[in-house]
Formats: sequence, C-alpha cells, structure tokens
Amino acid sequence: MSATVAENLAAIVLAAGQGTRMKSDIHKVLHPIAGRPMLHHLLATVGALAPMRTIVVVGAGREQIEASLDGSGAAFAVQSEQLGTGHAVRQAESALSDFDGDVLILYGDVPLVGEATMRGMIDRLNADDRPVAVVLAFRPDNAAAYGRIVTEGDGTIAKMVEYKDATPEERAIDLCNSGLMAVRARDLFDLLGRIGNDNAAGEYYLPDIVMLALAEGRRSAVVEADPWEVAGVNSRAELAAVEGEWQRRRRASAMAEGTTLIAPETVWFAHDTVLGRDIVIEPNVFFGPGVTVADRVVVRGFSHIEGATIGAGAEVGPYARLRPGAVLGEKSKIGNFVEMKKAVLGPGAKANHLTYLGDADVGAGANIGAGTITCNYDGYFKYRTEIGEGAFIGSNSALVAPVRIGAGAIVGAGSVITRDVEADALAVARAQQEAKPGRAKRFREVMSAKKNK
Repeated sequence: MSATVAENLAAIVLAAGQGTRMKSDIHKVLHPIAGRPMLHHLLATVGALAPMRTIVVVGAGREQIEASLDGSGAAFAVQSEQLGTGHAVRQAESALSDFDGDVLILYGDVPLVGEATMRGMIDRLNADDRPVAVVLAFRPDNAAAYGRIVTEGDGTIAKMVEYKDATPEERAIDLCNSGLMAVRARDLFDLLGRIGNDNAAGEYYLPDIVMLALAEGRRSAVVEADPWEVAGVNSRAELAAVEGEWQRRRRASAMAEGTTLIAPETVWFAHDTVLGRDIVIEPNVFFGPGVTVADRVVVRGFSHIEGATIGAGAEVGPYARLRPGAVLGEKSKIGNFVEMKKAVLGPGAKANHLTYLGDADVGAGANIGAGTITCNYDGYFKYRTEIGEGAFIGSNSALVAPVRIGAGAIVGAGSVITRDVEADALAVARAQQEAKPGRAKRFREVMSAKKNK
C-alpha cells in the first residue's frame, strides 16, 4: 500500500452485536484467541496499516469494549438499536464527517483477516477502473445461509443477495459475502443514506449499497479470501474452531522456522510466543502470553509456561510451570514439578525436581535440591530470596525470605533457613535426632491390643 493510500484510510469495526449464542457475561468480541481478545487481534492487524482513524461501533455491553480499548486511540460510535449492518456502519458517519479517504469495514467477531487481504481490498478499490466498493468474498465448503455474490466475467459484481431473499438458483452459487468491504467515505455514507429495509428481515443491509450503485451504472468488485480468514465467531463451538485454525497455522510456521514439535497438535501457542531456532518441544506443552524462547532449548512434555524468558540451551520440564517473571539463564535447567514465579535462574543453575522458586535470584551454577521452597509470602507482603553462585541447597529445605545464601554456601537437607548464610559456609537448621530403643515395638503392641478389643 502506498503512503498516500495509508494516509487516507479509516477503519470501521462493527462490534455492537449482543452475542447471545455465546451464553456469556463477557462481550463476544472480547473472548480470547491465543490469549488475546479477538477484537484486539483484528485491531492489531488494522494497526499495521496505520489508518488515520479507527471507529468501533458498539451497542450492548459497550462498557466492556470501551474499557478494554482504553488508551488504544480507537473512537467509538453507538448503535442503540439493532437494525442491520448498514445501520451499524452509518453510526460512524459523524466520526468521519470530515474524512474523505478510503474506509475498511470489518467485524469484531471475524478476527483472523490478514494484513495482506486488507491491503488487497484497498489496492483494488484504487485500481484504474475505480470500483465503488470492494467486497471480500470466499468459497466455503458449505455455503449454508451466507449471502451470495453473482459476478461478471471481469470480476465485477452483477448482484448481491442475502440468503433469505435468494432464489434457489442464487443459493446454488458458492461465492459468498463475508461482510467485509472497502468503500470511499463519500460514496459510503451517500449510499447508506439511500438504502431501504424492504427485505425479509426488515433490516438495512450494508451490501445493498452495491446494488444501489449498480442501478446507477457504477460497478463494484470482488476480492477473494480463504474461508479460514473470514471465519466468524458466534458460539463457543465457533470460537474453538477459530482457535484451532489459528493454532494449526502457528504450529506450521514454528516448524517452518526451525522448531521441532514432536506432536504438533498437542502444543498450544499464545499470540506473542517468540521462538528461536533448533528448539525441541515435546507433547502437551502450553504457552501463555509473554514467552520468549531462545535457541536450542528443550521443553519437555506437560509443561505450562507464561510470561517467561528462557535462555539458550536451557531445559524445562517435564511437568514444569513457569509463571510470569520467570527468567532462565543459558544452559540452566528446570525439572519435573518445579514452579517458578518472578524468579531468575542463573546460567547453568539447576532445580531438577519438586521445587518452588518464587521472588528469587539464583546465581550461576547453583544447585537447588528436591523439595526446596522459597517462603516468599507472609500473608501480607512478598520478599525475595538470593542464592549465590555455586551454592548448594539440600533437599527438603525451606528458605524463609528475606534471606540471602552466599556464593558457594551449602544448606544441609531438611533445613529451615531464616537468617543469611555467608559465602562458602555450611548451614544446618534442624532438630537434634534422637533414637529411643524398643519404643516402636512397644507402640505397636499397645495399639494392636486396643484394636483387637
């Protein structure tokens, strides 16, 4: 897209639908795909085109959307009554009263339409034949109740008709209307002001502007997209289907870019997962938002990772949980049933099993024994634990923060450490062991007698 086109672009995103089929208190367009609300997916793509203005048309549940987009720069228009897509778009007219460029009309519940497709629509609108509108079309496996598009041999539109109003012959056509459109602002609002609602639903249909312009001898054109790109979300099942398609494509791109997925269909990525090269990810791994994985990392099965940074050559899992703020240094290792939160594991450091590291800094080469926990919370405040380079923490130890274990220090197994340990010291904090000869035998005899009465 040329700079001139980008500087003369506005986007209208329709998000006023009630979404009753979702059966949810959360607005339909705020349900997440890959850890990000679907409306935010769409607006991120729109943002890549750098439009001068973005107007989101809201209705029921508008407070949720407005709060979600606070600080985004989007403006809002309100559709108080649900009178059709043409009526919804018209609510943005006042916000664009002084705008004379191109307008992209998008849907908040159609989140996967890509930047290249949006650019293609604007480019076609500005082609030499200057169509009045560009309609994004697709050919689904099952055309169902989508509106149909009849085209001429040159790809211009001969007729658009809603399924409810279509003849059997028109319903047999497989070219369907996605609802997405590009129109010049001056044409859009002039035509919207003249369409009627004489149809089976009594609504003002946005596609009617195409037929109104055609009646005046002005043609519109079609751009086709893959069906997955214009898949809409109106129910939980459709949300799952769109999520599944997004994940399928992300897995494919991960493998194409140098990541090995042992069982691709079992790995779940977030919208912002960053992967290096020569990574191996075993089955049943979940990435939440905010994860960066460097080169040559191995993530073993059943690990859950969110808000974490994993350094080159590190190993994670199996059954590990990395929570926000976890940072793994180069060639460090987190093993099975280890949880980290707001903790840094230095280069080459290890916590191989059954450990909790919260609000902690672990130095390079330190070894954290099985069953170790950092006691970081007193019920009111969080405190940090510092473990120096090369320190060794024995199994089943509790480090009560705030506390510092010096470099090279050793903490004996089973210790509860409440005071700082200096570098290279050995700290043991556990009760004296006592043995009482014969006491176990007498205990069993007494208890057996009681049980057998």
